[in-house]
Amino acid sequence: MLHCKVTLSCGTLGLGIEQLRAVESSSYCRRRSWKVRCSNSTAQQTTVVKEDGKRSKQARVLVLGGTGRVGGSTARALAATDPAVQIVLAGRNREKGEALAKELGEGTQFSQFDFEDAETLKSILSEVDLVVHAAGPFQRRTNCNVLEAALATKTAYIDVCDDQDFSKRAKGYHQQAIDANVPAMTTTGIYPGVSNIMAAELVRLNQEASSESKPSRIRYSYYTAGTGGAGPTILATSFLLLGEEVVVYREGEKLLLKAYSGVRDVDFGKGLGKKPTYLLNLPEVASTHEVLGVPSVSARFGTDPALWNWGMSAVANFAPEGFLKDKSKVDAFVQMVDPVVRALDGIVGEKVSMRVDLDCTDGKKAVGIYTHKYLSVAVGVSIAAFARAVLEGSTQPGVWFPEEEGGIKVEDRAKLLERASKGTSNFIMNRPPWMIEKDPKEIGFGLYLQ
Repeated sequence: MLHCKVTLSCGTLGLGIEQLRAVESSSYCRRRSWKVRCSNSTAQQTTVVKEDGKRSKQARVLVLGGTGRVGGSTARALAATDPAVQIVLAGRNREKGEALAKELGEGTQFSQFDFEDAETLKSILSEVDLVVHAAGPFQRRTNCNVLEAALATKTAYIDVCDDQDFSKRAKGYHQQAIDANVPAMTTTGIYPGVSNIMAAELVRLNQEASSESKPSRIRYSYYTAGTGGAGPTILATSFLLLGEEVVVYREGEKLLLKAYSGVRDVDFGKGLGKKPTYLLNLPEVASTHEVLGVPSVSARFGTDPALWNWGMSAVANFAPEGFLKDKSKVDAFVQMVDPVVRALDGIVGEKVSMRVDLDCTDGKKAVGIYTHKYLSVAVGVSIAAFARAVLEGSTQPGVWFPEEEGGIKVEDRAKLLERASKGTSNFIMNRPPWMIEKDPKEIGFGLYLQ
């Protein structure tokens, strides 16, 4: 029986924190409706057996929104990391879709259809093993039609939702997914997504180091230079978020605050240093509070150049009432400012960084950092890591957040982080804050000079 084994190492520094566990996953992950085989090749490959017993030589994955920046990046990452996967790109732009399919080569095809058409969607989903819903933005979306179609056709599902209302709506299908024996996850991007897994691992490792240690606060801090090269959809998402009250938790109490308020300077470590960050209404705040039992949780975001932070703050504070809640008006505004944004993106780059801070009841603190030179690459690598985890059997039937054990098994988290951090310029887990902010020098025997 073949096994796939991946190890992700972290230092045991200051807090007495052990290495992230080596991960060993069985070559067969059996489900009543489908199972996955993992080969012993350098790039782990997957084959799927469905309920009817018919074996497909390759897993088939539909990337919905495949002609956009996020969906296209996901398809490229999947094709690069798992050549055995057959990819179906779905999107509005046939020219872009066919060009990308040609770029990715044999095993990739493009399908143009209206995913709001329920019957067409079901027909397409019935021919694939997993759907990756990357057709954002998710803000102001009033239905979960892709998830509904996935459950009806018994197709595994993940989405890259970054909207609190949509993620809660998706979670409402949890029992239906269990009854249909369909594994599904919501918020499986870079943030939220990989950031949630980082938080879950920080909590777990510190509780293992000290049974008396309990999490008291998680702070999510995100930085992206410009729009990160992620396209107008991400720009629209940012403006739509400015029209929402921000949910934060403070010692168990739910508070509603103004978007892009509460500025906090955050040190993102080497290559970036300190950046101003501002409160945004992101779904990982509520899921971390509820799933990990953390009393105080917040999420902040900042960008470069400073002009964009000032502009975002001005829009949040002075936009006409109702403007930021009207998706059509926001889309029109994005089309107007997009050329200027693109020009500045070419100057500031598209670096992305995430910092997750954990405070514990015994006074201990731990930090995780993820920095990549290109958001447009990092987001695809992250989503592909979640897709592969689902295909390999890490997700149980139901609709899950990433940090839930039903979403990504505890023993599989290290493997997911190892995959998602490929290409990063700085990826560290479970270090005390002073090691992030002071760049200490090791003088030997595990001792560091600040």
